[in-house]
Amino acid sequence: MTDDSSGPKATSVPVVPGAWTFFRQWLKNPRATAALTPSGRQLTRQMIAQLPDGARRIVELGAGTGVFTRALIENGVAPDELLIVELNNELARLLQHQFPRSTVVNGDASDLQGIVSRSGFGAAGGVDAVISGLGFLAMPRSLQKHILQSVFAVLASDAPLIQFTYGPKNPLPRDLLDELGLRFRRAGVALLNVPPATVYVYTRSRSTPVHATRAGTAA
Repeated sequence: MTDDSSGPKATSVPVVPGAWTFFRQWLKNPRATAALTPSGRQLTRQMIAQLPDGARRIVELGAGTGVFTRALIENGVAPDELLIVELNNELARLLQHQFPRSTVVNGDASDLQGIVSRSGFGAAGGVDAVISGLGFLAMPRSLQKHILQSVFAVLASDAPLIQFTYGPKNPLPRDLLDELGLRFRRAGVALLNVPPATVYVYTRSRSTPVHATRAGTAA
């Protein structure tokens, strides 16, 4: 991280390597790969702008071809302070090649607490933010719950989950957020993205910690 105490806020996005790889993975499994194309400049700027001031230790879920990863590094986040989790095998290999100094894990976001523990990425007080490109709208409620529990088990007490979704609707059910003691705000709309996307920020609404459960157990 740079010495700028104001933290990363703005970004420019270079031409995205691996876009053809991303498209091929979408063709193979469109439900598992949330987007048809890697995220655009406007969406990337809006996602990065939601990082807390001085954020250093970041987890990225569903990194795809690394558009957000690249922007995080351009905006001062040290590569070795990034934990990148990607479920797709081929995209994970691409990310490992592009970001050799970062911790890249080919794994499931619902096991994030275990991934953080096994990788040694965990730190006292938790991580500063989680950035997500996961396709929550395509998931059953039980999987949404397991992922949220695991995410907030590794986040610091006031740290955010920053998520984008296609269209204006909150991708997570209000009753699930209430159950887990979470609140949300709509942080921005990227109308120039293809397709248009909305950025949401989720934080704890109470001090009670959100405990993770093993994926596959009853919701």
